[in-house]
Amino acid sequence: MELGLIVLGVALVLAAAILALTLRRKAPEADPRLDTVIAAQGEIAGQFKQTVTAQAELQRTLAERIDALNKRLGDSLTESATKTTATLTSIGERLTVIDQAQKNITTLSDRVVSLQDILSDKQSRGAWGQERMEDIVRDQLPPDLFAFQATLSNGMSPDCLIRIPGMAAAIVIDAKFPLEAFEALKAAPTDAERKAAAAQMRNDVQKHVTDIAKKYLIPGEVQTPALMFVPSESIYAELHASFPEIMQRARRLQVVIVSPHILWLAVNTIRTLMRDAKMREQAGLIQKEVGELLQDVKRLAERVGDLRKHFETTSKDIGQIEISAKRIASRADRIEAVELSAPEVEEPKIAGPG
Repeated sequence: MELGLIVLGVALVLAAAILALTLRRKAPEADPRLDTVIAAQGEIAGQFKQTVTAQAELQRTLAERIDALNKRLGDSLTESATKTTATLTSIGERLTVIDQAQKNITTLSDRVVSLQDILSDKQSRGAWGQERMEDIVRDQLPPDLFAFQATLSNGMSPDCLIRIPGMAAAIVIDAKFPLEAFEALKAAPTDAERKAAAAQMRNDVQKHVTDIAKKYLIPGEVQTPALMFVPSESIYAELHASFPEIMQRARRLQVVIVSPHILWLAVNTIRTLMRDAKMREQAGLIQKEVGELLQDVKRLAERVGDLRKHFETTSKDIGQIEISAKRIASRADRIEAVELSAPEVEEPKIAGPG
């Protein structure tokens, strides 16, 4: 565009010059105003040239500004792309976390369904309760103090038998709980069905308590009370809140219904009592050892006293030796200070006359 304007300006100047020459040739004596016209055309050509130069400068300025704008736009697009990439990366990471959480929820849902399947089957439910009880006992007691499915003298096999050292009678734990009536009670839609389910639950639990008392409470072989394990805290709370007569009847029959937390506390208490019993068994030996230790301390004190007397005697002897040494040194100093001189010779006496 700049080149086109320059060419157009040059063409106009040449056209004006050619027109002026033609007019001069045709009319050399023409009016002097022609020179004025030619001069004006020259001024116009100069102004047009300045205009073209200004246009070129404007074009250059616009090009520089467009380049700067393009650069800023490119930097902005690069920064936006970087931020967008970081945002997309963060979104991807969060989607990964959400996907993992979804997998965990799915796994948990499967486990809940599996737990429901376990609780719906009587045999599986009994095995599940047995496992929970065994885990609690294993966690608190050494293996030599308990046994699972041990046989009593009457041929019955309780779920767990805990033996206490120094005692002939053992503690019995039963892990079978009738859950069908409890589930029916929760699912009952009407008052009549809830009453029927409550009566069924009352009968089932009382029957189970009675069976435990008859099967396992053997005098002299099994401690009272026996423990009936309920593998659910919610069922235990429901029994306490809605069926207090069941709990009272169980206590009268020397059977205590325990939840997982209460069983843990009971077994932990048993472990503490066993530890105390072992300590009492060792109390005589400890007292004997302490007595011998005291005798050793007394003998040590006597020997220290003898050693002190020996040191005192030795110290006195060393003091006497030091006194003798000082006296010898003193005599040696006096002897050394004496000045030895030659013995005096007597002059011969001269006899007088006569």
